[in-house]
Amino acid sequence: MERKDRRMSDGFAMHKLALERVPFAIVITNPHIEDNPIVFVNAAFARLTGYSAEVSIGRNCRFLQGEDTDPAAVQQIRDGLAKRAEFGVELMNYKADGTPFRNRLYITPLHDTDGELQYFVGLQRALGDDSDQVTGGVDEALREIHHRVKNHLSMVVGMIRMQARSQNPTSLENYAALARRIETLQLLYHEMTGGSHKDENGTIALGAYVSRIASAIAYLDGRESLQLNLDLGPIKAPVDTAARVGLLVSELLTNAYQHAFEGRAEGLIEVHLHVEEDVIRLTVSDDGIGIDPASGWPDRGNLGGKIVRSLVTGLQADLAIAPNGTGTRVDVSIPLGISGEAEAPQDISPAA
Repeated sequence: MERKDRRMSDGFAMHKLALERVPFAIVITNPHIEDNPIVFVNAAFARLTGYSAEVSIGRNCRFLQGEDTDPAAVQQIRDGLAKRAEFGVELMNYKADGTPFRNRLYITPLHDTDGELQYFVGLQRALGDDSDQVTGGVDEALREIHHRVKNHLSMVVGMIRMQARSQNPTSLENYAALARRIETLQLLYHEMTGGSHKDENGTIALGAYVSRIASAIAYLDGRESLQLNLDLGPIKAPVDTAARVGLLVSELLTNAYQHAFEGRAEGLIEVHLHVEEDVIRLTVSDDGIGIDPASGWPDRGNLGGKIVRSLVTGLQADLAIAPNGTGTRVDVSIPLGISGEAEAPQDISPAA
């Protein structure tokens, strides 16, 4: 149990990297500590309430309540937490300077891959004076984002568990790789809250998202002598499909940058992403030293390889690895419109 608690603690510390810059107020509490105290708030929460992380962490969320907070709303929160269910409530809260504000709060439990409750995640939105006239569209969009945050946090926890089982789980290289995976999800949140996220159909401009990921990885892992070519079509994809595709591109590109050009000064990496007959075709190729067929990658590869297999399985996709001259070509065929939610990677074996 102690080892599991340590893994979850490490996972929580890492996924805070992504949540800190998410542009909406998030608070996370730990029900395994007496009085279910706050263990994390992001910068948006501090801006909304006026309470810094240093002041908030370690306290129960009730410190935001005041004289005009409706006891019925407080009881609704207690009941929802007791049931460990996802719920929403509207109540009066108070900022650090004493200013009251009406607050729409969504709370959901975050479970690990064994189905055990680990945290409660709350997302908040301040309601203005005209809130009674606001249509359900804004709340629906916020509820969707909240739902995605929960799902993607579950994915991060799954990655932590996989890393904890690796041969050298605490190495600096592994933590840097995990931080990069979280950064990929952070870019997704920016796409969700920016112009390319369309609330009316809940899709992401996948080409733009992949372009941002590729540019970030080229900046972090690339070198001037390696050329990156992108050929990305105007594809719209569901949010959870985009999450997996983004992580998949991140893994494949990082693997190419780090391993495909050992002992070589120059090289070319190409990423192609297009739709053909309702199938998203993703190709990542390089002209490097190639992958040894006997390596069994990705199933018998490193942690990154196992994550690749998990993501491909979650996308219900076909994966093909073939020589590309002296290098390697990875082709992934993804059914367009996969609507399954972004689940945490499970324990992965070669048969997965």
